[in-house]
Amino acid sequence: MEMHLHPTALDITVRLVLTLIASFLIGLNRESASHSAGLRTTVLVGLAACIATSQANILLGLAGKTPDTFTTMDVMRLPLGILTGVGFIGGGVILKRENLVSGVTTAATIWAVSVVGICFGGGQLILGSVGTVLIILTLAALPWIDIRIPRDQRAHLVVASTADRPPFPDLDELLRGSGFRARFQGVDHTKEPGRTLLTFDLRWRRPEIDEPPLEILNNLHPNYEVRSFEVIREALH
Repeated sequence: MEMHLHPTALDITVRLVLTLIASFLIGLNRESASHSAGLRTTVLVGLAACIATSQANILLGLAGKTPDTFTTMDVMRLPLGILTGVGFIGGGVILKRENLVSGVTTAATIWAVSVVGICFGGGQLILGSVGTVLIILTLAALPWIDIRIPRDQRAHLVVASTADRPPFPDLDELLRGSGFRARFQGVDHTKEPGRTLLTFDLRWRRPEIDEPPLEILNNLHPNYEVRSFEVIREALH
């Protein structure tokens, strides 16, 4: 099916139903993971894009007429306006707290659903169907690959040194050879005799699916007593 100057009621119905199915399947992925833009938002965005593009299709019969008969319209402004509006919705689901960014994938999903709705609304049923399958595969399969890719990771480590004043044992030297890097952040004196709290920024490279590297904590004894170990995760979902 292609975009016709005079789409029938059956054409419009098929486009809307396919958009509803595609948006539902894509939104199901976001809803199951409890993201901010879930099933209803995804379906509404897809249907709105389809309806607006179908309206542009219907108005094609009026485009290009002389001013004496019809007002000349640039009907393709409707799909462009859809993508602009979806940009505001996508910006609303992206959150940033310190080094943590979330909602980027959800925003991209909303934008992709709007494009699928435009395809179906314009009568490009094969393109919209293939796009839907690829989007679902991307959301379902790529996370399985993504967590297995080695990447830089960080953690905050707070330890109590057995030395009550500098020089403290070199933590970076203790971890050398294990693939971890330690950068000193600060020092704090406690009321405990012979104890000084030290904060370090740890960095290493491992797949996200691996467990936190708690085995490195064994290398710190007897020079350091671990008080806290907090892994910093940067979510881009």
